[in-house]
Amino acid sequence: MIRTIAITILLLISSTLSAQTIKGKLFGESDNGKEILPGGTLNFIGTTNAVSANENGVFELSLDGISDKRIIARESGYITDTLEIGEKTYLSITLRRNANELKGVTVTDSRAAYISSGAIKTEVINQRELSKAACCDLAGCFGTQASVQPQTTNVVTNAQELRILGLSGVYNQVLFDGLPMIQGLSYTYGISTYPGTVVDNIYVSKGTTSVLQGYESISGQINLESKQPDKAERLYLNAYVNSFGEAHFNANIASSVGKKKKWYSLLALHSVQPAGKVDGNKDGFLDLPQLTRYMAYNKWKYGNDKLKGFSTQIGLRIVSEKRTGGQMAFNAKTDEGSNTIYGQSVNYVQPEAYAKSTFRFSDRHAISLAVSGFYHDQYSWFGTTKYEAKQQTAYINLQHEWQWYRRHSLKYGISYRYQKLDETISFSDNTLGRTFAGNYQTRLNVPGAFAENTFHWRDEKIVLITGARLDHHQQWGSYFTPRTMLKYALNSNNTFRASAGSGWRQVNLFSEQINLLVGSRNVIFEEPLKPEQAVNWGVSHTYKFEAGKNITGTLSGDFYSTHFTNQFFPDYDTDPTKAFIRNFEGVSRSNGLQLEASFIFYKRFEFRTAYNYLDVYRVENNSKVSLPFNPRNRAMAAISYRTKNDKWQADANVHWFDKMRLPNTSSNPEAYRRPDYSVPYSTLNVQATFRWKTLDVYAGCENLMNYRQSNPIISEDNPFGKYFDLSSVWGPTRGREIYFGVKFKIEK
Repeated sequence: MIRTIAITILLLISSTLSAQTIKGKLFGESDNGKEILPGGTLNFIGTTNAVSANENGVFELSLDGISDKRIIARESGYITDTLEIGEKTYLSITLRRNANELKGVTVTDSRAAYISSGAIKTEVINQRELSKAACCDLAGCFGTQASVQPQTTNVVTNAQELRILGLSGVYNQVLFDGLPMIQGLSYTYGISTYPGTVVDNIYVSKGTTSVLQGYESISGQINLESKQPDKAERLYLNAYVNSFGEAHFNANIASSVGKKKKWYSLLALHSVQPAGKVDGNKDGFLDLPQLTRYMAYNKWKYGNDKLKGFSTQIGLRIVSEKRTGGQMAFNAKTDEGSNTIYGQSVNYVQPEAYAKSTFRFSDRHAISLAVSGFYHDQYSWFGTTKYEAKQQTAYINLQHEWQWYRRHSLKYGISYRYQKLDETISFSDNTLGRTFAGNYQTRLNVPGAFAENTFHWRDEKIVLITGARLDHHQQWGSYFTPRTMLKYALNSNNTFRASAGSGWRQVNLFSEQINLLVGSRNVIFEEPLKPEQAVNWGVSHTYKFEAGKNITGTLSGDFYSTHFTNQFFPDYDTDPTKAFIRNFEGVSRSNGLQLEASFIFYKRFEFRTAYNYLDVYRVENNSKVSLPFNPRNRAMAAISYRTKNDKWQADANVHWFDKMRLPNTSSNPEAYRRPDYSVPYSTLNVQATFRWKTLDVYAGCENLMNYRQSNPIISEDNPFGKYFDLSSVWGPTRGREIYFGVKFKIEK
């Protein structure tokens, strides 16, 4: 098979040797005449396949399939120009400076979060949008968005997941620089270890996505794109402290490396120092865990994958973290495993590495190789439950990109996923008679092959992506994963999209369902868990408009439906002292509708509002049963205002949540029962920012109205009794949080 693929690739490469190209060099006006513009982009009019000028300003564009020989050249801070090349084979292009942009001022993206123009409806959260909140970690970066809902999974250690379409975060694929770095043991706390200061863009896609990144992505995909070393600030410092005393420190340093300055490096350092002990609701438990974290991340970049030749990106990261929560008197050094003072302590170290390399033979052919892996070593106590775990994970993806006819392209290749997860559970005291102590081994060995074709018709008005994967699980056999996405641009204002496809994933039980360990429930295994499988389809419409010269807006609506053929969710309802583990192969559905409107007035005032309707249920005994912790209705609004000189910025967002069904506790003693449903509630977040040339000062408040869920912990007065339970947390538990921060930046 490998020999066949190699021969095929060589034949494809040889077919491109005669392709015609136009070459040239890109300059920009300067005080000394002109200067080269590395990174400037060029494309033929009517196409979107742009190339970037290299570090010497040199570019090369393929003429294959091009009838309109006009080139568009652009770069930030310069006036975009369109040139007719005629019969020329070489161009020297000089762009004029934009007189409206002052010398020495860095030009930034003026757009707020927006919807990309691709076949898959993708919401892009850029740096401008991220500046509207403290965004200390990934979970805090979605305050102005409606598609992603952060959800607390363990209130004692503040573990969180990111939900899409009302489904658990395990069903959406979270990627870092396009690679699967958050899974298994890294799922529970991994999203918190990426500070907003290293993120350039966040791409959010709901429903079916590309097969190139794998077979998962049942409900959607979140891809964090880190800052590029050749474009990031030379120096970036950030310090933040909140009213609980928790402090965050970040430092980024970017520079070119080597005599020829062809390598670029970005070093990012991140630290969190613990808060004081606070118990605002007087239940005897800390409102916020004491968190100590140290992270170092180094990204290297060479070349440009859009240009001919070799290019690569290499990332190295290590995280060391300790979380301690529980009763106010708990001391991790002396009380771990105690049956008199309840506490939770989580300690782990995770080193990781990845590399993405591309060799581009021409505009039509490229081969790329992506590899990644991490090691996770965790030592934890949850009351009297001791949890030790180690995980080794590796991922390899080799693919060939072939533009086989005009704008139509094919990507195909092979991949391999590996995971070795070993977990050990024991009890320092087992008065409750729990039976799930022991050693658990979860393995994953999945080789796969994939292909994805992208068709472009009628000057990008119609784009169709069809793809499929064939993967082989070491225990459950082969899985076929087809997917298709269609975009139809009726005109420049109206875009329709549709998608359909399947996905599957392996369950990592204890690392993904941390509530099984933190309470007093006994875990009852009824059968081995099969991989979860589902089919998702969806439709969307986006309408962009301009009202005069100073008002722009976007209206969008989408509907996605997920149909599971096998699903796992711990059964907390049958007995509130037990959690039953079994497959569910009956009817299980998630239907999600989102309507959204956003407006920009005079390039300074932004307003966004959205409404979500979620219908997430199973059919059990011929009855429709809603899954817990999903509000049927949800709404949000966000406003932002910047002064004309961009020195002042004010932001606010409000979220409203409808009631949610809660796990059944009717058989508990009356003091330990909870209602069948939560109550509706709202949260309001505000922030103000003042900017000097290199310094930003910001301050804000999350949950300004100080809303708290009353009695979030069941049996908080007796955490070692059989009714102690943390699985009924549905709202804020720590009240109002005020914060203050400063940022210092030196641009390139």
